[in-house]
Amino acid sequence: MHASSGELFDTGAEPRERSLGEGAALLRSFALAHEREILDALDGVIRAAPLRHMLTPGGLRMSVAMSNCGALGWISDRRGYRYAARDPESGKPWPQLPAAFARLAHDAASQAGFADFAPDACLINRYEAGAKLSLHQDRDEKDFSQPIVSVSLGLPAMFLFGGLRRNDRVSRIPLAHGDVVVWGGASRMRYHGVAPLKDGTHPRLGACRVNLTFRKAG
Repeated sequence: MHASSGELFDTGAEPRERSLGEGAALLRSFALAHEREILDALDGVIRAAPLRHMLTPGGLRMSVAMSNCGALGWISDRRGYRYAARDPESGKPWPQLPAAFARLAHDAASQAGFADFAPDACLINRYEAGAKLSLHQDRDEKDFSQPIVSVSLGLPAMFLFGGLRRNDRVSRIPLAHGDVVVWGGASRMRYHGVAPLKDGTHPRLGACRVNLTFRKAG
């Protein structure tokens, strides 16, 4: 879903594509062109590797429920944060990355200026009312030259996008169903998070928000 110059703007609304800084872009509604295919694939992944609340290295239960697909999956437990090729609950490899997911990640990255992005990991986060993600950097990957592609589905959320230092100013960016944020290059190590999710009901996903985060981890 590549927007031509004449399609970048809704009538009187915010631009469909918005720069968030060097190497970072917000692509409004980018995932909606293949919404049904993406949601069907999501259902299949969650059936094979159910969502669960992981523990932090300090033993705290995360408010966000997680699963993964792709060659590698991000996990957290008392041993730390890391990627693993197998689901620690089932002992099986994570479900394969669905073709619809891989295509969405590649196309969004290309739209934002990162050609040939081929993720090997997709972290699936489910937020319910009150769930949040504290400011952090994505630094468990081996190759920081590859971008991060984050897809928002379901209830609206407030994305927090900071700078390269934890105490840098944080922008608050509203995200709706189908929005995609891409950051890489000079922005790859920017701090980011999600404010506590507000109550609500989405017609397709119910009382939750689901986020798909694509990375080249290995």
